[in-house]
Amino acid sequence: MTGTTVKAVPDGMHTVTPYLTCDGASEAIAFYVQAFDAVEINRLADQNGKIMNAMIRIGNSALMVMDAYPDMEAFSPKTLKGSPVTIHLQVEDMDAVVAKAVTAGATVVMPAADMFWGDRYAMLADPFGHQWSVATHIRDVSPEELRKGASEMQLTG
Repeated sequence: MTGTTVKAVPDGMHTVTPYLTCDGASEAIAFYVQAFDAVEINRLADQNGKIMNAMIRIGNSALMVMDAYPDMEAFSPKTLKGSPVTIHLQVEDMDAVVAKAVTAGATVVMPAADMFWGDRYAMLADPFGHQWSVATHIRDVSPEELRKGASEMQLTG
């Protein structure tokens, strides 16, 4: 195709795109469709039907999903007994999104609450071991309010 210009970052993609490894990527995609209104863009399976790469879109963001391939060092959070990564969803109505995700099989890790940084916020775990935070911005806060709220926050660990 002579004369065409290829975009380094294709339309519809962002510079950073999460890539989730799941035990049961097909089931994970079905969960994300049900829980978060994801739209499947494409899917590439190997000769055994395992997903090597799939792309879904949640809102305006792409998310890649693949099956675990332990022989290629691609492990799921369940195999690793957790993940330090949280995927964040900024949405119009977090209470509705959380309720829909729980109906689809997510577990509430942190119940919905109005937070000092100005968001209504909750945390979920999906059935595949991935952590999700869900938020709706409900008020703007000053830098002073933000610092004060952070200093008053009780963290355990």
